[in-house]
Amino acid sequence: MKDDKQNFVLFAVIAALILFGWPLIQGKFFPTANPPVTKIEGGKTKAIANPAADPAADGAAAIGDRNAVIASTPRIRIETPRVSGSINLKGARIDDLVLKGYDETVAKNSPPIRLLSPAGAPDAYFASFGWRAQGLTPPAADAVWTPSGATTLTPTTPVTLDATNATGQRFRIQIAVDQDYMFTVRQTVLNAGTAPVPVATYGLVNRVGISKDPSSMTIHVGPMSVDNGGAHYRPNYKDIDEAAQKFTTTGGWLGFTDKYWLTAIIPDQGQAFDGQFRAGANKAYQADYALQPKQVAPGQAITQTSRFFAGAKEVRLLDRYTDQQGVAKLDYAIDWGWFRIVEKPIFYYLDWLFRMVGNFGVAIILLTVTIRGLLFPIAQRQFKSMAAMRAVQPKMKAIQEKHKDDKVRMQQEVMALYKAEGVNPLAGCAPTLLQIPIMYALYKVLMLTIEMRHQPFVAWIKDLSAPDPLTPLNLFGLLPFTPPHMIAIGIVPIILGISMYFQFKLNPTPMDDTQKQVFKLLPWVLMFVMAPFAVGLQVYWITSNCLTIIQQKLLYARHPGLKVPVTK
Repeated sequence: MKDDKQNFVLFAVIAALILFGWPLIQGKFFPTANPPVTKIEGGKTKAIANPAADPAADGAAAIGDRNAVIASTPRIRIETPRVSGSINLKGARIDDLVLKGYDETVAKNSPPIRLLSPAGAPDAYFASFGWRAQGLTPPAADAVWTPSGATTLTPTTPVTLDATNATGQRFRIQIAVDQDYMFTVRQTVLNAGTAPVPVATYGLVNRVGISKDPSSMTIHVGPMSVDNGGAHYRPNYKDIDEAAQKFTTTGGWLGFTDKYWLTAIIPDQGQAFDGQFRAGANKAYQADYALQPKQVAPGQAITQTSRFFAGAKEVRLLDRYTDQQGVAKLDYAIDWGWFRIVEKPIFYYLDWLFRMVGNFGVAIILLTVTIRGLLFPIAQRQFKSMAAMRAVQPKMKAIQEKHKDDKVRMQQEVMALYKAEGVNPLAGCAPTLLQIPIMYALYKVLMLTIEMRHQPFVAWIKDLSAPDPLTPLNLFGLLPFTPPHMIAIGIVPIILGISMYFQFKLNPTPMDDTQKQVFKLLPWVLMFVMAPFAVGLQVYWITSNCLTIIQQKLLYARHPGLKVPVTK
């Protein structure tokens, strides 16, 4: 009895730690939906002569109205099925871009996502392309380029920008865009001078401030590159503040990734380039690359092509750019992690179900039914093992009483009993062990993929990727106060707790009093633990619990020994 009391006190302490400490753990490792940096030295490291564009020049401390800043410079409009905005002729920058298909919130009057903004505006974020000023005099960073041809950039009408210098070189930037989020930039230099000149293009992405999305051990947000055959995630901006992160590679790309959005500058995949991340004044950060210079003789011209991705991290789209257009590992912009091999098939199946039924919540339910159906044969073996274990419990108790002072002998006798009765005590763990990677994979799919962002389910659930917004603690918003985050559990988490309670209630009653208390308390502890997670994940678990209850009733009918009380 004394041991039982000690065990119960220990469990109570652990339960309290889980309940109150989980928000800290969850925030670090498992961030909710909408609420070691390695220096890359893939080949030989060398001094890098990067673009003569200093982030400090564009990290303006004075912030003006965005519309006023945009109106203050000459521009070429961008209009495609998926984006709109403009190209700044002053500096030839892509610095004004809105994503048409995505809104900031689920509200009806919510504005669309703005990805890029010009320098001097709030949250400045832009891309620029030019030439290294080493033996060549390219147009100044604030030069106004002359447009020719189309007056609006569309998927069928590229735009051309021209400039010259005093030594006879002519510069041209031709910008094209596809139906989605990929810009193609062709940079040409015609040497009309009297001497050869070294020509090397560069590209950069510059942003002021860091992403508003939380970065964690499971979801990377921030600077990212693909180089030397691998995808490299940098957990935070602090390392860039301390020193520039440099690398040299052939093929790859670099840029900044948010949870759902990506900007990436992509040099010619067949050429070597020097890349780096660096910090500037006023909290500006820059990703840039520079190609090695090539000599261009008088009367000759050279064209170097790069690409710029600015848009949503849609799984199928990134896969297509990777597999069909040769952008190395662009699909790794989504931080799938170690369980990528499980997560991507789950996503594709879930996405297929969604396309079939038109409701993501229903698709999650159908996914759950599929997974439980695949695991049903294993569950049968689990219940059979549980029945066998239950049958030998009286004998095992007798062994434990007989050899309670000799732990080694007790273990030997218990193992001999298992062997004689043909019982495998670990067999019952198989479905649980299989569920862990599946649950984690589904968590990652629901958290990472933009395809579930702002997807409604039923009634008040307008976003399956966010926590349940309604809580009975303030009478579902009727009372004028917001409950503390830790206890503001919604309706769906409460349903989850109830489903776990009835599932546990169907389990065989444990002989040990402490275990009984554990099973009574655990559903309600898990209810609080799961409350901050996406509703979509909770829908999966509720469905799984309901199917488990049905499954248990069926298997109890086949194995009635599980319902027979065990006597001490």
